[in-house]
Amino acid sequence: MSVNQQDLDPDSTTDMEGVTNAEEELIKECEEMWKDMEECQKKLSLVGTETLTDSNAQPSLLIMQAKCLTAELSQWQKESPEIIPLNEEVLVTLGKEEFQKLRHDLELVLSTIQSKNEKLKEDLEREQQWFDEQQQILESLNVLHNELKHQVVTFSESRIFGELKTKMHDVKEYKEKLLVTLGEFLEDHFPLPDRNVKKKKKKKNIQESTVQLITLHEMLEILLNRLFDVPHDPYVKISDSFWPPYIELLLRNGIALRHPEDPTRIRLEAFHQ
Repeated sequence: MSVNQQDLDPDSTTDMEGVTNAEEELIKECEEMWKDMEECQKKLSLVGTETLTDSNAQPSLLIMQAKCLTAELSQWQKESPEIIPLNEEVLVTLGKEEFQKLRHDLELVLSTIQSKNEKLKEDLEREQQWFDEQQQILESLNVLHNELKHQVVTFSESRIFGELKTKMHDVKEYKEKLLVTLGEFLEDHFPLPDRNVKKKKKKKNIQESTVQLITLHEMLEILLNRLFDVPHDPYVKISDSFWPPYIELLLRNGIALRHPEDPTRIRLEAFHQ
């Protein structure tokens, strides 16, 4: 049966032999071209390197390139190009190889484009989320702007002056209240030396001082007025009306300070500075 098929299909055997011969011819041609390339490489390696100066560098390079091209041209002139037979099977085989290579390259390009598309899709989703957030913030700000725009408050000079006057009145009342409270505290806890003390009969004749002592409240008031009225010279001369124990009390507790050059003068500590 096989013998009969061979007898019936002589063209198929001829085609197979043509493909085999074409492949052998291509292999031989590739081997000859490889040999030619090896010979050219040997010739180039035998050419000695010359030291080039800046003045003749470019002409020397051009001459060497011309020699190489001349050698290559002479080598190609020695070759007699063989025409590949335009067999249908050979052309189909070459076409399949080219298509396979092209398909592989296109698959690589497709994979690269798909990965880039995925990354761009993720970036787009992030940008869209950021845009939505900014849009919500803008809408909130617009609503707030409209609310503030409708809440128009008119301020007149008389109204502002009245508010300031009221505040000043409240501050003055609070100041008077503090001064009264401070005076009561000082009168209760720091009385004059002749108050709440029984008079004792003195057997010895001692001349009593006729100077009227002032209270601690009055002393502080004098020092305070001096501090604000004459800030460049806040010191007060110690008079006989200042009871020495009260002066010592103020100095020891850091409420008053003595003059560095004149011990008879004191001032109130500037706690407000």
